[in-house]
Amino acid sequence: MRLVQFVSQNGARAVAVAGEDGATLRLLDGVERVYDLAQQAIEKDVSLAALAQELAGDKTEDYDAVVAERRLLAPLDHPDDAHCLITGTGLTHLGSADARDSMHKKVAEAGEAALSDSMKMFKWGIDGGKPAEGAVGVPPEWFFKGDGGIVAPPEQAFGMVDFAEDGGDEAELVGLYVIAPDGSPRRIGFALGNEFSDHVIEQQNYLYLAHSKLRPCSFGPELLLGEAPDDIQGKARIRRGAEVIWEKPFGTGEANMSHTIANLEHHHFKYAQHRRPGDVHVHFFGAAVLSFSDGIKPQEGDVFEIEAPLFGRPLRNPLMMKGSGSAAVTAL
Repeated sequence: MRLVQFVSQNGARAVAVAGEDGATLRLLDGVERVYDLAQQAIEKDVSLAALAQELAGDKTEDYDAVVAERRLLAPLDHPDDAHCLITGTGLTHLGSADARDSMHKKVAEAGEAALSDSMKMFKWGIDGGKPAEGAVGVPPEWFFKGDGGIVAPPEQAFGMVDFAEDGGDEAELVGLYVIAPDGSPRRIGFALGNEFSDHVIEQQNYLYLAHSKLRPCSFGPELLLGEAPDDIQGKARIRRGAEVIWEKPFGTGEANMSHTIANLEHHHFKYAQHRRPGDVHVHFFGAAVLSFSDGIKPQEGDVFEIEAPLFGRPLRNPLMMKGSGSAAVTAL
């Protein structure tokens, strides 16, 4: 089952089940947020899918119209943006066999000390990111991206700040979570995401990673309930007007990763501050492909598009330039 959040024809928030025909949204009665639906499911101790099925009513909306009129919302949010934490893990996807072979040959010839810090962490993930059930694996690279205020809804623009060196796509699998009243993390489901980043500044020095991540992001438009399949195949592309200037297939899911999702979740939620009751967590699991690696420099008006059949409609966001506002500090 896949859920969609959007603004209905009468201007109110709505949650709907995406129809298998791909054309119809079936509204849930009395539900304005997936967040509220999750709280009900926790209170009633039922699955989110079962509760959504129970509340699915007779009202429908045309999916094409919702998309065309840009009424889509992110498939999970919090009424207070400050209580939605956007984070991610990197160096989690295996990449090409050639890249792995090259790394292993370098280790064999010169030892692990010859690797960069990034390649060391990548190797650690391959060696210890998929522990036996019940065991804890090696920690991944982790980063903070922002709160709910940085999320661009599907079909809405990424605003590229004027001090940015680059604005590039990162097609990723995203885990969506709500923290229950008892402090336990509850996974709502998964979505496709674009973890939009500044790759030029990151390339200058890996210690600039934190700066490179403080940019907008987007995920959705559909929320997949339940577990994610091991092998998820999709395509990422950039459209410039009527032309596709870049396109590449990508694979995600555990079959294409050096860590299990459970291991990545453990190392995020082991921190007590990430288990505050009522909070929402949006966690990007790492990119398999990005256009920057192929020398692409996005321009204003370009449209990023990420799709995988499992997740229904594609995630699309145009790029626009915007100012950064004043950063001057004055004393009180």
